[in-house]
Amino acid sequence: MKLTARQPAAYTNKKLSSRAIRTWHRTKYLWLLFLPCLIYFLVFRYAPMFGLIITFQNYNVFKGIWASEWVGFKYYEMFLSNPDFFKLLRNTFLLGLYKLVFGFPAPIVLALMLHELKNAVFKRFVQTVSYLPHFISNVIVASMVIMFLSPTGGVINHWIRALGLEPINFMMEPGMFRSIYVLSEIWQHIGWETIIYLAALTSVDPGLYEAAGIDGAGRWSKMWHVTLPGIAPAIVIVFILNVGKVLEIGFEKVFLMYNPAVYETADMIGTYVYRVGLVQGNFSYASAIDLFMGVISLIFICSANYISRKISEHSLW
Repeated sequence: MKLTARQPAAYTNKKLSSRAIRTWHRTKYLWLLFLPCLIYFLVFRYAPMFGLIITFQNYNVFKGIWASEWVGFKYYEMFLSNPDFFKLLRNTFLLGLYKLVFGFPAPIVLALMLHELKNAVFKRFVQTVSYLPHFISNVIVASMVIMFLSPTGGVINHWIRALGLEPINFMMEPGMFRSIYVLSEIWQHIGWETIIYLAALTSVDPGLYEAAGIDGAGRWSKMWHVTLPGIAPAIVIVFILNVGKVLEIGFEKVFLMYNPAVYETADMIGTYVYRVGLVQGNFSYASAIDLFMGVISLIFICSANYISRKISEHSLW
């Protein structure tokens, strides 16, 4: 009886093993292509997470992680009780919110406009011109913005003078920094992000447009009732990911564009971490702030995913 009882289990294990071997032989080249990506994330994303232990220590570079003094939640409490905490959080959140509100729909609109173009040559030209800024470094983009908005030799102020008006020192106006930053982000990345929606548009069934045309639908009706529902899953996924990055404002561009005159609206958590972490050498405090913001971003993305799943039935998981 024991041999009979073991036979089905042995047969099942052998069947699973042979299936795994066949699957491996069928997909081994795909795994080989995936291997560099896996190594990258393991080495540069997951392995450094071990260093988060210093957020609970008074980390000393010379003593190392194992010999540094354990201080618990000292640096988290220090950040939350910081007089500038709410100002830093407000500036970071508003920059991210404005970028989401104005920057998220921009590539969708551009993709829809390109989709409606019939002239293939002009369409490729627009795509190329809109893609190129994405490959320009933030250093160059920030330099271009400062040069264009210069009160002495900037192009914008040259036009203002041509209208008989006084030049404006845009980069010294706290109220203009957020608008300048968001507009530069849209210009730099709108073309690259449009690729996602153009790819999604290729999956929309052309027969739906023909059926809508037979029913008397015009161009706008087709766009509203066929095109947008067709790319809705892509829009939802990108929106959820962008919500999770509301507080992850690019440090480089803000650091290169801001100055003491606009600290009131431009100083954010990323620039503050740079000052206390690299300039002052308080690595534990800076790491604690980064981990705190990472947790908040995780809450944002999980909340957006949950709401999206309940409302539109499209979500990441």
